[in-house]
Amino acid sequence: MTVGGDTDEARAARGDRTAFTALMAATSGDLYRFVRRYVGDTDEAHDLLQETYVSAWLAIRRYDPTRSFETWLRSIAINKCRDWGRKRTVRRIVRGVMGLDTPEAMAVGEDAPEAETQLDDRRRMDEMNRALAALPDNLKAPLLLASLEGRSHAEIAEVLGVTPKAVETRIARARQKLNQALAR
Repeated sequence: MTVGGDTDEARAARGDRTAFTALMAATSGDLYRFVRRYVGDTDEAHDLLQETYVSAWLAIRRYDPTRSFETWLRSIAINKCRDWGRKRTVRRIVRGVMGLDTPEAMAVGEDAPEAETQLDDRRRMDEMNRALAALPDNLKAPLLLASLEGRSHAEIAEVLGVTPKAVETRIARARQKLNQALAR
């Protein structure tokens, strides 16, 4: 939004909270979907979205309003997701992978056809989310930015700091790894 020839991005970069709030409202839906797909967990995605916006606000003075706000924000979100992934790996090692109180374990024994269908659908979605979550960061981010958000290779290259050709290669490799994981 432009007010008096000044964009929300420019005003936010000067510390205008109202402008930053408007930018949050404009970007939160797409950013949440991206983070959700990246980490594969709804609750964690909400937390990471909040952390992304807090970090963005704390670093807003370093934002260059001549560049895309969404690209800058996406870079912060990707870093938050990567940090989360590293922490999650450590937590899984310490705690173990799955307990008997998980929804998947509790669903064993349900015999209603409708429940079975729902469970199969959930399992397929869980398999896809696990396969996505298992992708290396350098393959996951370009795939999600292209597939989920419809971003061009040039836009993705700018977010990730690589060439458009590298983006193309990484997307192809990510799709190949996903197909292999889902075929198992």
